[in-house]
Amino acid sequence: MKRLHLLRILLGVLILGFLGLWFWDLKVGEREAESNYVGRKIAAGLIYLNGYIPKDKDEAAGWFRKATDHGNPMAQFSLGLIYDKGEGIPQDKAEAVHWYRKAADQGYAQAQFGLGGLYAKGNGVHQDSIEAANLYRKAADQGLAEAEFNLGVMYYNGAGIPKDRGEALKWYHKAADQGFAEAQFSLGLLYESGEALSQDSAEAVKWYRKAADQGYADAQINLAMMSVSGEGVPKDSVEAVKWFRKAADQGNALAQFNLGVIYDNGVGVPKDNAEALKWFREAAEQGNAKAQYNLGLKYANGEGVPKDNIEAFMWFNVSAASGNELAIKARSVVEGALNGEARQKAQQRSEELFKQIEAGKADQPNN
Repeated sequence: MKRLHLLRILLGVLILGFLGLWFWDLKVGEREAESNYVGRKIAAGLIYLNGYIPKDKDEAAGWFRKATDHGNPMAQFSLGLIYDKGEGIPQDKAEAVHWYRKAADQGYAQAQFGLGGLYAKGNGVHQDSIEAANLYRKAADQGLAEAEFNLGVMYYNGAGIPKDRGEALKWYHKAADQGFAEAQFSLGLLYESGEALSQDSAEAVKWYRKAADQGYADAQINLAMMSVSGEGVPKDSVEAVKWFRKAADQGNALAQFNLGVIYDNGVGVPKDNAEALKWFREAAEQGNAKAQYNLGLKYANGEGVPKDNIEAFMWFNVSAASGNELAIKARSVVEGALNGEARQKAQQRSEELFKQIEAGKADQPNN
């Protein structure tokens, strides 16, 4: 672990010094990078990759490729990463596997982790959970937090290795102690559910808070929920609102829905139809069926908005498509109040709305 930190520090110093030369004269910087000193080639690649000068992933790949001629594992990993992500150059998972493997065989932890991820998903290589777990372990043994967490997940699910909740907990703790938010959140789940050594709400709150303080939305939601119920912490509706809002501001649909409910009922905040409507709409447009139903109710009853049965039908209809029983019943009631022309218009608009919502879901990044 100390070796990894030292390498990053030395590379950072090299980039800063080299970057000054680059800004002074681009041609001089490139000429220096062409020297036999491999570190300069890597620094040049990182300068282009990270946009210290106008970002150019293709140029970055070129410099990393030159550095790989020296067998440098950091360059091999960086080139693999560019092919893996396909940013600026065509994505090529097989090529990513090739370069990750070269670096991984030299013991480069991040490459072992990256290659493990490709084996776990079967990207560019045949899916192999056993090999994925093996590679994660090699990186985890070097103290790479992401690998420690993923190894914990493999133990938790019994993927590639026998299921072992105790081992999962051990590796989650190792990653969490390094500040890895997803591991902290997962520890919170284990302690809240009792899948850890024993159920411990206070310990769950502790780990949720660590992840929440780093902006991890799911942890912020769970912390808010526990503040509502008084589980592991004193009941505090104001604290719940604070955490729901933090997650909602990140675009989390569940938090937005809960914030809408809070404003709708005036819990921890003054009752506010306009705010409730705003947050229900934010969540509804992301496909949250309960928010869609509540938004439909607002239009059906004229709460915070003019009464509009066509708009109500639209939202009940898209919510009903998710199997929401309340929305199915409400849709039937509203539909009965619409004449033939209005019913046809409402159906057409709800189909358009459904397509918009589905398109929005498709555009969201996969985690």
